[in-house]
Amino acid sequence: MGEKVVNPSFEANLRQLEQLVQQMEQGELTLEQSLSTFEQGVALTRACQQALDKAEQKVNLLLQDEQGAISRKPFTEQT
Repeated sequence: MGEKVVNPSFEANLRQLEQLVQQMEQGELTLEQSLSTFEQGVALTRACQQALDKAEQKVNLLLQDEQGAISRKPFTEQT
């Protein structure tokens, strides 16, 4: 049996992306390190965007009526 691949959560990816940005903003990385960090950041950004897209698709499915039409309502926080 193969090992189960665990995908990091959206929150974990976002935290890692924030750490990479902080590293780059400090300006102490070499050019090669900066390029590697930027590459990791792009991959994390794409992973975060995919997670957000999937969440939106799930919300749309949950909002579909019996005829398949999506009812879009503005989000309002309940206090």
